[in-house]
Amino acid sequence: MAKKSVIDMSEMKIPNHVAIILDGNGRWAKKRLMPRNYGHAKGAKTVEKICEEAWDMGIKYLTVYAFSTENWKRPQDEVDALMKLLKNYLKDCIERSNSNDMRVRVIGDKTVLNDEIREKIEELEEMTKDNKGLNFTIAINYGSRDEMVRAMKKMAMDVKEGKVSPEELSEATFENYLDTIGIPDPDLLIRTSGEQRLSNYLLWQLAYTEFYFTDVLWPDFSKKDLEQAVLAYNKRDRRFGKVST
Repeated sequence: MAKKSVIDMSEMKIPNHVAIILDGNGRWAKKRLMPRNYGHAKGAKTVEKICEEAWDMGIKYLTVYAFSTENWKRPQDEVDALMKLLKNYLKDCIERSNSNDMRVRVIGDKTVLNDEIREKIEELEEMTKDNKGLNFTIAINYGSRDEMVRAMKKMAMDVKEGKVSPEELSEATFENYLDTIGIPDPDLLIRTSGEQRLSNYLLWQLAYTEFYFTDVLWPDFSKKDLEQAVLAYNKRDRRFGKVST
């Protein structure tokens, strides 16, 4: 049975889009004398639960950092295990997403992923594109600097081919070349495990996002922790560069 909220959410301003850096899987496993991959598997289950809790709370968009462009530097056995976990997660996600009416998109450079994972991503995005529930985005082989360089290359090519004139270039134009096209910027960023850095995550999109850091390791992150983050968000004064009234 789901635990009741300890915070009255009825009067809360719910963020439209929450981005999360899923941190602490390895440390969670180490504390239990288990291999790091056990922590990653447990973390994947937590993602499933938080997707449901976020939608029930009224959050419309949820974006999670699953695998960064820098994560390839980890030990090969851990990388291989993460890729296997991602493949299985993507496979299971199709049925789960459709049953929950959840739309799933994957951002990042997919060109270096193996064929089977790319096929699962294409299938998942195609099968869920018309769903009306939570808009769930998974960042796989994602790095914000890499995203912006890829976007600039595509934009430069369009300028070269005459599809876009230099005079038309603007922030809005550039955003149309980013992986997150069509997805609103996050209102709230959550990072677990006590770390307080962005780790090359959504640097353009987080320009006016509120940050929330918690010491909770990702596998232990719960509905209560999400509520605490939203509570902290409600105490912020979001001025977007304006003077507070």
